[in-house]
Parts: sequence; structure tokens; C-alpha cells
Amino acid sequence: MELIFLIAYIAHMLAILGILGLLLSQVRKSPRKLSPGILHSSALALIAGLVMVGTYANAKPDETLDHTKVGVKLIILLIIMAISYINIKKNELSKNIWLTLLGLTVSNILTAALWR
Repeated sequence: MELIFLIAYIAHMLAILGILGLLLSQVRKSPRKLSPGILHSSALALIAGLVMVGTYANAKPDETLDHTKVGVKLIILLIIMAISYINIKKNELSKNIWLTLLGLTVSNILTAALWR
């Protein structure tokens, strides 16, 4: 179970970094367009996160899982997915939507890193 947890953890980190990278690649573009990779990366992050939660008790028997932290991260990720799904077909991504997605992604990263 530890190996499955580790693989899911690495996939989760790469997916979140993928969302951040794809959003940051639109910084200097004049009409910003939402990349479909953001939806794919967020789906991978969701699946990997669920696998990590499911295998946590067996992979780390000495630690307890903070379900509140997991719930907050899940809500943030679902909001990112919903906003991305709504705006995926649009020709232009407004600056406010782009900043919202970027802020949610950064807040998800900070929640994971700083919440103890």
C-alpha cells in the first residue's frame, strides 16, 4: 500500500503543478485561452487524491488523516474543475476568471503545505 500511496502522491503533485504551469503559461498571452490540460490535470489530481485518502490508513498507520483539510482541498479542486468546465469552450478567458483559477490553485497548494 505504501507504493500505491507514493505513486498517487507523485501523480497528485505533478497534476497540481500541471494546473499551475498551464495557468502561468497564459500570463503574457493577449487573448487568454483555457487549455484542456487544466481539466485533465484537475481530474488526475482528484483521482490521485482519492487514492491517497483511501490508502492512507494502510500506508501511514501511525498517523491520523485530517479529514477537514482533505475536504477543503476537495472543495477547492471541485471549484477549479467547475470553472474550467464552464470556460473550456470559450474563445477568450477573461482576466478575472484566470486570476480566480490561479488564486484557487495557489490556495490549494498553500493549504497542503501550511495546514498542520
